[in-house]
Amino acid sequence: MTTTNPTTSETVTARAAARFISDYACRLLECGATCVRIEKNVNRIARTWHLTAAMTITPAHISLTVSDTGGSDTFTLITAVSHTSVSYDMNTSLSRLSWHIADNATDPARATAMLHEITNRPRPDKWKTLPLVALANASFCRLFGGDATAMATVFAATTAGYALKLILSEAGMDLRPTLILCAFVSSVLGATDGLFSLGSTPDIAIATSILYLVPGIPFLNAFSDMIAGHYTCSFSRLAGAAILTCCLSAGLCGGMLLMGAGMF
Repeated sequence: MTTTNPTTSETVTARAAARFISDYACRLLECGATCVRIEKNVNRIARTWHLTAAMTITPAHISLTVSDTGGSDTFTLITAVSHTSVSYDMNTSLSRLSWHIADNATDPARATAMLHEITNRPRPDKWKTLPLVALANASFCRLFGGDATAMATVFAATTAGYALKLILSEAGMDLRPTLILCAFVSSVLGATDGLFSLGSTPDIAIATSILYLVPGIPFLNAFSDMIAGHYTCSFSRLAGAAILTCCLSAGLCGGMLLMGAGMF
């Protein structure tokens, strides 16, 4: 059995819809969307095609079943999720795509072409964000009471650490040792404020020098998924964020020990 969209002559089968929706949902999960957003967008698309979609979202796979209202045309698909960097730009574009499909009754073939156009866009040059990240971290230093010297120290420490992070990421190094090394470099440079008695707030300088590495988005998504009842994804994201936090803490402690900054 197939269903016909009331505004087009295109028939939408459960198989065609499932192939698009599974790819779409995986892309959303990969770019940092919460489970709630994925469910809302997927259900919006399914309703447009007069179908129902049921999903099980896990960190590594998405299991999707699409069926018509009578249940006579059903298709189930399990798709693996790749691990890529968070992209709010792609997240927003994919959400707009779901609204475009709903507003224009876009068929799966056209929707797939639009999805590929979004996912194949060139990513922004991460090196251009380097001074902005350093400036933001220096602003955090000031927010916590750091003086001008501490802000300059944090700016330099963040610049070096973030540059190292980009280099190691481009080289394909795992994120966990990358965070350890970046936190180590940033904390060593951040400790120079106190080592050479450059300013009056050296403790704030070293404490804020590694804030750019804190995995804030995974923590926020984990609590959002927990509230929505997606406990599998929530606990996985929470565990992943906790591991990353331990890695940056290890790098920070190593840098402080090397520089004799003292942790207590």
